[in-house]
Amino acid sequence: MDTRKSNATRAIAITTALTLFVTGFEIFMAYTHYEPGMNFIDIASYVASNRYFYYLVLIAANMILLPGAVLLFKENGISLKQEISEKKTIGKDILIGIIGLALAGISELLSTLIYRGQTDLAAKPAPQSVGLLIMGFIALGLVSGIVKEILFRGLAKVFCGQVMGEMTALILFNVLFTMLDWYNFGFSFVLGLICIWAYKKTGHLLAPMIAHGGVNIASLIYLVLVNK
Repeated sequence: MDTRKSNATRAIAITTALTLFVTGFEIFMAYTHYEPGMNFIDIASYVASNRYFYYLVLIAANMILLPGAVLLFKENGISLKQEISEKKTIGKDILIGIIGLALAGISELLSTLIYRGQTDLAAKPAPQSVGLLIMGFIALGLVSGIVKEILFRGLAKVFCGQVMGEMTALILFNVLFTMLDWYNFGFSFVLGLICIWAYKKTGHLLAPMIAHGGVNIASLIYLVLVNK
C-alpha cells in the first residue's frame, strides 16, 4: 500500500472510530429511556438528557482520537498550525468564519421547528447550572468546534482528498459527521456543508472552527434563555 492510501486509511479509521463510538453511546442513551407511545423525536431527546455524562463522553472520545490525527500530520511533514490558520490570512479566515456562523445559526433556528413534534414523553430540559454551562462550553464550543473540524474536515481534505478527490472526501466525512449527530435530524449535514464551504473558501480550518464552535455556543445560550 502506497503512502497516500495508507494515510487515507488511517484518516478514515480515526474518524470512523469516533463516529461509531459516540453514535453507539447516543443510541444506547436514547433507547434506554424508551417508553411505549414515544415517537422518534421523543426518543432522540434523551441522547443528552444526562448532559454532564454526555459532555464527558464527548470530550473523552475526541481527545483520545486527536493525538492520532496530530501524529498523521506530523509524520507527513504537514503543519497542523498552518492548516488551521496563517498570520497573513487570519482576517479573512475570521470573516468567513463569522459568515459561516451566521448561516449555521439561521439553519439551526429553522431546524428547531422539527422539535414541535415532541410529545409529553420527551426529555424535559435540565436546569442550566454554571458548572453544566462551563462543561457545555468546553465540550461543544472548544472540543467539538476545534477537534471535530480537524478530524472531519482536515483529515478528509489533506489525506483522503489525495486518493478519492477532495470534494468526495469532504462529503463522505460529512456523512460520518451527520451520523454522529443523528439526533438533530440533518442539521449537522447542513452545518457540515457550511463548514466545507468555509474551509474551501479560505483554505484554513479556523473558519469552519468559528462557524461550528460558535453555533454550538449560541445553542447553549439559547437553552439558558428559554429554560429560565
